Amino acid sequence: MGRRDLEPHEIARLEDDRVVFLDQRLLPDEEAELECRSSADVAEAIRTLAVRGAPLIGVAAAYGYALAAARGEDPVRAAETLVAARPTAVNLAWAVEEMERGDQSPEALAEQARAIHADEVERCRQMAEHAADLLSPGARALTHCNAGGLATGGYGSALGALKTAFARGILDYVFVDETRPLLQGSRLTAWELERAGIPHGVIADSAAAALMARGEVTHVLTGADRIAANGDTANKIGTYALAVLASHHGLPFYVVAPTSTIDLATPSGAGIPIEERDAGEVTERFAARNPAFDVTPAELITAVVTERGVHRAPFEESLHEAVRKPARGEAERVA
Repeated sequence: MGRRDLEPHEIARLEDDRVVFLDQRLLPDEEAELECRSSADVAEAIRTLAVRGAPLIGVAAAYGYALAAARGEDPVRAAETLVAARPTAVNLAWAVEEMERGDQSPEALAEQARAIHADEVERCRQMAEHAADLLSPGARALTHCNAGGLATGGYGSALGALKTAFARGILDYVFVDETRPLLQGSRLTAWELERAGIPHGVIADSAAAALMARGEVTHVLTGADRIAANGDTANKIGTYALAVLASHHGLPFYVVAPTSTIDLATPSGAGIPIEERDAGEVTERFAARNPAFDVTPAELITAVVTERGVHRAPFEESLHEAVRKPARGEAERVA
């Protein structure tokens, strides 16, 4: 039997003098909270992956900015520190920009940060409904990294879609890429699926091709850290390889992400900064390269799903239309 989903406040919350996160570095073996007492502490939590996932990084930045105001920190320096924590996820800069608008009183900023969190969770629920419509009965989906409630502050993007599909009775099984080198799939996604009671199995990243060739996979769903204006998408390293494999085997490849992840100011994937992390995450003995993300070209993406619908090529048109719709109350499908 699965346990209940985590509540948003259990993943991240703003208190009077601190921001509190569920420390994702310790999962699944230990569920412990991490307390951050300054915007610099929040930035460090983001940088060290105690907090991760593009939407949740944005929420964390909003909470860090609000905490800085409550503590009397320099807002410009706080914003710079937060935005510099991780370069690839556009939600980070987006959330800080949202916080810099309007009333800068501590009370107003706290309210704004909590609203960003609540809106992100609601966006996840809406996009999950749209994405679940794309799956057919008996679906056996493959997902990469972690795009669940842990990555979004509640419910999830790609993993939220799988939860919705399972609740509808159309999802049979989920293959979970372990997601080397930090195992966000085998540590976090499998943990969320176990809580939800959804049948699943962890696989080595290199096993995906063989399972596709044997006809065991019907759909591939991933999240995103940044989607360029032309549809090129940055996500956890290994996503590009999955898209190539899905294309070769004739499988649909869906990117599920909120509109806050779409970056119309970046024309293509060539302009997305790719974070290179410490080589020690790969090996502590030998020289290594450790890019944290790769870019999947738009032509390999069947559709991008946001809270505003399903968006298909030409993405230059459909993604622009998605971003420019009113922020609230939109649930129509865009094709």
